Amino acid sequence: MKLIVGVLTLFFSSSCKQVKERKPNIIFILADDLGWNELGCYGNTFNETPNIDQMANEGMQFKQAYAAAPVCSPYRASFLTGQFPARVGILDYLRPEDEPLSTDHTTIAEILRDNGYATAMVGKWHLTGYKLNGSKNEVRATDHGFDEELVTERKGVGNGANFYPYHFRNDSISWTTVTDKKLEGKENLTDRITYEGLQFIEKNKDQPFFLYLSHFAPHSILNGKPEVVEKYLQKGKKLGKIKRPGTCYLCEDKKLDASKCTHWASENNPHLAAMIESIDDGVGQIMEKLEELGLAENTLIVFTSDNGGESFVTTNGKLRGGKSDLYEGGIREPLIIKYPKLVQEKSFSDAFTVNIDFYPTFLDIANIKGDEKQQLDGFSILPILKGENKEIKREEFYWHYPLDKPHFLGGSSSGAIRKGEWKLIEFFEEQKIELYNLSEDEEEEHNLAQKFPEKVKELHSKLETWRNDVGAMMYDGQKTVKTNTTEDFNLTK
Repeated sequence: MKLIVGVLTLFFSSSCKQVKERKPNIIFILADDLGWNELGCYGNTFNETPNIDQMANEGMQFKQAYAAAPVCSPYRASFLTGQFPARVGILDYLRPEDEPLSTDHTTIAEILRDNGYATAMVGKWHLTGYKLNGSKNEVRATDHGFDEELVTERKGVGNGANFYPYHFRNDSISWTTVTDKKLEGKENLTDRITYEGLQFIEKNKDQPFFLYLSHFAPHSILNGKPEVVEKYLQKGKKLGKIKRPGTCYLCEDKKLDASKCTHWASENNPHLAAMIESIDDGVGQIMEKLEELGLAENTLIVFTSDNGGESFVTTNGKLRGGKSDLYEGGIREPLIIKYPKLVQEKSFSDAFTVNIDFYPTFLDIANIKGDEKQQLDGFSILPILKGENKEIKREEFYWHYPLDKPHFLGGSSSGAIRKGEWKLIEFFEEQKIELYNLSEDEEEEHNLAQKFPEKVKELHSKLETWRNDVGAMMYDGQKTVKTNTTEDFNLTK
C-alpha cells in the first residue's frame, strides 16, 4: 500500500511539475492598417470594440508603441527577424513580383518551433512575390518556421473581395488559399481567419503554441459585412468627405450612384467600423476559447497594427499623417498586451517600444536562447510587462523609407530618427529636414529645425552613421541631405 501511495505521489508530483514548467502560449494578433485611435480604449467613440477594450482593461496598454516602417511588408519582416527593415533589406510593401524575405534569417517562429512550440501563421503573409503573378521565387510562411499556413494570399492583396469564394471581380480563382467554405451564411474573410485560429488553439491545447493571427482587415478596399455596415450608417449622422473622386469597383459592379459610395468616407466610415468590429468579435472569441480550455493564465496575447491608417478613410486622431509616411500617424500604433501571469490589469505604459522588440521579448518570456547568428536590433520589454521598469534601454530609433516606385498613397521618400522627445524627419526628394519636440507637440505642427540647428546636426549625424552601420540602401538618383553647416540643408518652417 505504501508503495502504491509513493508511486502515485511521484506521478502527481511529476505531472504538476510539467504543468508548472510548461512554456507560455503566444498569440500575436495583427490588424492591417489600423489607425492609432480606431479603438474605444484609444478614444474612438464611433467604432465599437468592446472585446479589445476588455483586453486592455485586463492587461497593459501602450501609449508610445511604434512600427519599424509605415507600410506592411517591412513591418512583418522586422517582426519576424527582430531587425531594422534597413538591415533586412525590405523597405517598402512587396509587389507581386518582388523578391521574398530571405530564408537566411532565423525567424522567431523557427526558434519557437525548434523549442517545442506548435506554430501557425493564419492570414496575411505579404513577404514574398507570387507564382501566379510571375514570381520565380515564392517563399511561404512554412519556409520560415511555421508548421501551418492558413487562409493566406496567393496573389496580390487588398482588393476588397472579402467574402467567400474570395474572387476579385471576374477572376476565375480565389486570391486566397481557401478552397472550401466552412462558416454558415455569407462567409467573411476576417471570421474565417478567426475560425482557423480557434481550431489551431483547440488542436494544440496540450502543448505550447505560437499563433500569428494576421488579419487582412481593415486594409482598403474597405468592404464590411452589409448588416454591420448598415448599423454604422445609421449611427453616423454625418459622413466625412470622400477624398477619392468617383466610386470604387464594388459600387460600379452593383451600378450604384457614385455620390452614395461610402467605401472611401474619410470620417465615421461605416465599412471601416464594420471591419474593425469583425476583428474585435474574433478577439473576444479567442479570449473565450482560452478561458474554456484553461489556458488564459499561461497565454500571452498581443494586439497591434502594422502601420497607421490610410488617410483616405481615417484621420489617425490628432496625429499627423498616415500610412506611407513617417509622421506619427504613419508609424505610431495601438498596442495591448494581456498576460495574466505577469501583467497587471488596467496598466499603462509610456515606454518607447517598436515591433522589433517582440522577438527578444518572446524569447525572454519563453526562457529560450536565440540564434547567435541572428543579430537582434530590439530590446525585450519583459521588465516593462512585469512592472519592474518604466523605460526600455533605447536611446534612439531609426526609420529608413526610400521609395523607388510611386506609392498608391503618395508616400514620402524619407528617413527619421527619434531620440528622447526629439524627432527628426529627412525628406530625400525635397532635400529638406523637419524637427519636432514630441513631448510638447505630439501633433507635429511646429517644425523647430530653424530654431535648433545644432540639434538638427546632432540627430542627422546619428541617422547618417546608423544608415552606414546597417547598410541602408538608397535607390538610383536619391541622396541624403548634407548637414556640415547650417547653409547645407533646407530647414523648412
